[in-house]
Amino acid sequence: MRRILKVLLIAVVALAAVAAWKRDEITRLMAANSLFSPGTIVQNFSHMDKLFLTRALSRGDGPVSPLPQGEPMTLPPGAEDWIKARSVTGLVVLKDGQIRHESYYLGTGPDDLRISWSMAKSVLASLFGLVLADGSITSIDDPVIKYAPSLKGSAYDGTTIRDVLTMTSGVAFNEDYMDFWSDINKMGRILALGGSMDDFAAGLTERATEPGTHMHYVSVDTHVIGMVIRGATGKDIPELLEDRILTPMGFEAAPYYLADGEGVSFVLGGLNMRTRDYARVAGMIAANGRWNGTQIVPEPWVEAMTTKQAPDGAGYGFQWWVPDDARPGEVMARGIYGQYLWIDRTKGIAIAVNAADRGFEEPGVEAQNLTMLRAIADAL
Repeated sequence: MRRILKVLLIAVVALAAVAAWKRDEITRLMAANSLFSPGTIVQNFSHMDKLFLTRALSRGDGPVSPLPQGEPMTLPPGAEDWIKARSVTGLVVLKDGQIRHESYYLGTGPDDLRISWSMAKSVLASLFGLVLADGSITSIDDPVIKYAPSLKGSAYDGTTIRDVLTMTSGVAFNEDYMDFWSDINKMGRILALGGSMDDFAAGLTERATEPGTHMHYVSVDTHVIGMVIRGATGKDIPELLEDRILTPMGFEAAPYYLADGEGVSFVLGGLNMRTRDYARVAGMIAANGRWNGTQIVPEPWVEAMTTKQAPDGAGYGFQWWVPDDARPGEVMARGIYGQYLWIDRTKGIAIAVNAADRGFEEPGVEAQNLTMLRAIADAL
């Protein structure tokens, strides 16, 4: 018995030592596993820097670009019920760069830096257009391994940049957020534990389809775009984003990215900004890439990335969503749990929505959201 107790004591001490050594990693893993819990999801989405490793960005030292107050609008019938049902936390509506509506809910406020989730993909696509325009990348039909050689031998060996821009890499990947063992959730645990996103991408070896033939949403495709940008420029994404987009646009507050254990930004969904700054991004796209008197993103690239580009009729451009029944100029960035940038380029309308909607995958919710966003635009 004394021997057994001694062994147990040694085991307990060893476990305690491991727990102390890996305390931060364990804390982040626990945070990842409870990130979307009903009692904490709203505050978590406004304070992701308390839960994960991060990479701070600078907004520069220039003036904040104005968002003049326009004539206040009346939200359309049903909007209040929609806001409550979909757990909206922030809503900003712009028309020609003027604020027509701004409101915050569920104890959040205008200064909160809110998680983008996959809206970050669309922001990265805008940055990609700048890198392409300056010649750092020769062509979107170049193979990804030309700029990201660590992907040689992976499922991305043989894919082009166009393939990853349009989510047609063909990489076998389970994107089911509700499946604990899905690839997307395994990736989340790697991020929480301080692993390497580059290594995760390089470790994907199976294909479901041939590259360029079928649109299948694979979030890691966007990480590969980030690898291509880093390889082509020799700079990290935050540095480029600061210089090319944040500083010239005059953001209100410095954003931050979630980051992996190597300090690489989680570009596929880890951007955190104020809702008004999300609205600035949407307003810039609504104005064909122009903001505050400056052409931020080349207009031909704005046109290209907000036009359907994926094969087999998919409603997808270059990391932007185009509804199947899109109105002229209508395009969206969207993220899980109810994040939206909805844009009408023909009317100069930009709507930014942040939410903590745990029912975002329920049948019909996506259609309801699109209907309401269009109704808000029509009410201007």
